[in-house]
Amino acid sequence: MRTIRFGIIGCGLMGREFASAAARWLHLADASARPEIVAVCDPNREAMAWFEQRVPSVVQATTDYRELLANDAVDAVYCAVPHNLHAALYPDILAAGKHLFGEKPFGIDAEANAVIQRAIDAHPELVVRCSSEMPFFPGAQAVIDFVRAGHVGEILSVECEFLHSSDINPDKPINWKRMIDVNGEYGCMGDLGMHVCHVPLRLGWRPSRVHAELVNRVTTRPNAEGERVPCETWDNATINATVEEGDSRFPLVLKTWRIAPGESNTWSLRVHGMNGSACFSTKSPRQWRFMHYQAGGQQTWQTEDLGYQSLFPAITGAIFEFGFTDAIQQMWAAYLDELCGGDARGFGCVTPAEASAQHAILTAALDAGQRGRVVDVEYPS
Repeated sequence: MRTIRFGIIGCGLMGREFASAAARWLHLADASARPEIVAVCDPNREAMAWFEQRVPSVVQATTDYRELLANDAVDAVYCAVPHNLHAALYPDILAAGKHLFGEKPFGIDAEANAVIQRAIDAHPELVVRCSSEMPFFPGAQAVIDFVRAGHVGEILSVECEFLHSSDINPDKPINWKRMIDVNGEYGCMGDLGMHVCHVPLRLGWRPSRVHAELVNRVTTRPNAEGERVPCETWDNATINATVEEGDSRFPLVLKTWRIAPGESNTWSLRVHGMNGSACFSTKSPRQWRFMHYQAGGQQTWQTEDLGYQSLFPAITGAIFEFGFTDAIQQMWAAYLDELCGGDARGFGCVTPAEASAQHAILTAALDAGQRGRVVDVEYPS
């Protein structure tokens, strides 16, 4: 099995999730390669210490990402930094000859994404992908396979949602995701948009125009000193888009809500069609629902327990339950498979082209929401 040596820039939550996935790589039954984390970088030395204490393969810890990029022992980099740093760091990583797995949204805005895309175009030899783990749940894959098999027929509607609830607490301290200069004007769309765009874009559903309702309900939050400061970004966004397929069209609804009462990181996908419908939600992680329909026949939803039927086979028995950390590991297995020349078993991670298309959708949605109008989506040529 080939070993890919990784450096991590940004030692926060998702960097630790990657370290956890790498540490239990033996969980996968038939992986083409394995990751080995050899270097970490973060301005916070305590964040790096977590890796130094728990990941024996780490031999470099630095506060200067350029030192990590100069390390010949690093083959690829996972960059998990705030959005305002993407346009500076991602091109530098590629210029250093490192493969890149970057966090969404691949730039704070469309202009920054264009900078990143030019750097990608200059290095076609490098494998570049963007993070999005939720579609790797077995139920999500079942819906995707249902659509690809042609069971839906003429589409009536598609909905994809990602819902959080923690920001309903107005006394939750402010963080960088609530600051325009760090997170960007997209607000919740920038942080969660790729999660809801990944599957529609992969299935070829590119909106031609959008309308959006943007909500900023909590306008101030306490800072580290307890002083209430402006909370500038959008809490919730509901994008109502139109997808055109030949002579027909259908609505695509994308929800990214940080204030969704009672929800806890809920991702869902619903596809309704004239011949069949299918849906999945992480609220019921081992189940998906589907319906086949013929003219004049019964309309009967069926529910199937999928258990642990992962895209990349694992040692876990099929009767057991799949979870978030498994989705993270499956996403990483897909990226490493592509690094080794594979096809990620038919469902790879978000491509740079899909990340750019996401920016086109979010840019139009921001304009639509701010101005109260329908806006055409202008995709990069």
